Amino acid sequence: MNHQEIILVTGACGQIGTELVKVLRDKYGRERVIATDIRSIDETSSAEGPYFRLDVLDTHELQKLVTSLNVTHIYHLAAVLSANGEKNPLGAWDLNMQSLLNVLEVARMEKLQQVFWPSSIAVFGPESPKQLCGQYALIEPTTVYGVSKAAGEHWCRYYHKQYGLDVRSLRYPGLISHSAQAGGGTTDYAVDIFHQAVGKGYYECYLGEQTRLPMLYMPDAVRATLQLMDAPAENLSIRSSYNLAGISFTPAELAAQINTLLPLTITYQPDMRQSIADSWPESIDDQQAANDWGWAPAYDLKSMTADMLQNLGNYEGSSSSSIGMSKH
Repeated sequence: MNHQEIILVTGACGQIGTELVKVLRDKYGRERVIATDIRSIDETSSAEGPYFRLDVLDTHELQKLVTSLNVTHIYHLAAVLSANGEKNPLGAWDLNMQSLLNVLEVARMEKLQQVFWPSSIAVFGPESPKQLCGQYALIEPTTVYGVSKAAGEHWCRYYHKQYGLDVRSLRYPGLISHSAQAGGGTTDYAVDIFHQAVGKGYYECYLGEQTRLPMLYMPDAVRATLQLMDAPAENLSIRSSYNLAGISFTPAELAAQINTLLPLTITYQPDMRQSIADSWPESIDDQQAANDWGWAPAYDLKSMTADMLQNLGNYEGSSSSSIGMSKH
């Protein structure tokens, strides 16, 4: 990046945005990364740098912000996630789809340098391979979230092919973060279980104990995002969305790993999210990302669990060092 480039992040108060904005500001400078969200500034922690309340469904306001601030890059993170989306399918479709089209159109009209948009493993479905689901595996989403992500991938590729817009995307698996509560996704248990382990020592899981799903620790997700955005355009063979993998585990395996550091009792009471989880792959093949831009995850189940607990609170682990409470 040079001194003229300005980044705008939509959905900056969400699970990904909370982390990504901090890292972008550390990398490029606080004043050059503009956080936006539907929330007013007094409801957010994004005031450590430029922040604007923005409804991404309002194309006029989005374009006005882009032109007045000389924005050159957009990271479009605003979305309704899988479980919440099923409660209001048409509303979820409207936000997820129309907001992406607004961002792509503004980026095209204003000739922006780059757009990032996250897709998801939710594009896959029951007939997609369960093990090492590949880049070009059958896309058969069973949720409105997955349907909107599948359609969004086609729009991203269309805008790249038709208009030369440099849109880049990753199919995130379930994301695990200590900085922000999860936002209504099917994989949220893998975040909430840590908070309950530290706070209560007990967790009731809404997925069955042997439900294996692909996950990724947030530091890896953020690093993958920046790595993709920094990659030379000529290296990229995928203009829909890259498969991305990290760790695959079951609730029982995660609980067992937490139990090596902190006492945890877990019970299981599967709900409507179980059918969504059952439709997704158990593991993802991300060889294309490794080949094109050198992607490899840094965290495994053991190191991710230890880091989550260190950031969330005190526990009696194998180390004698004291562990401070996070700001969360």
